[in-house]
Amino acid sequence: MTLSLQDISKTMRDIDLCMLTSKTVTGELSSRPMSNNRKVDWNGDNWFFADGISSAAQEIAANPKVNLAYSREAGLLSKPFFVSVTGHAELVNDRAEMEKHWVKDSEAWFKDGLDTPGLVMIHVKADRVNYWDGMDQGELRL
Repeated sequence: MTLSLQDISKTMRDIDLCMLTSKTVTGELSSRPMSNNRKVDWNGDNWFFADGISSAAQEIAANPKVNLAYSREAGLLSKPFFVSVTGHAELVNDRAEMEKHWVKDSEAWFKDGLDTPGLVMIHVKADRVNYWDGMDQGELRL
């Protein structure tokens, strides 16, 4: 069965963490976990808070091509679900945009909230989405 962007969005609402992969200055791949703060209507845009001097932010500044990997384990009433998002990232310093995405749980990593020195957002705009929903798989181009 082919999934639509809305089908994928519905499933992704309950997946909090993904792995963000970027390219280092030496050309190697580097991955780290990121939180999408759950409960979002996913339209291909992905928003993450980060420290502006982190390796993720520095790598994105040098090369914006990234990959995001999301997964949900099979449960009693659900099958395993995997999503690979290929896209382009940018660093965002806009306070109003940050306010739209901020959730109280983010203070676990950024204790001064939106006033945390060096706080940036990583905005990943999806170009391609590959998914595996149990035995079904497919690709969407955005």
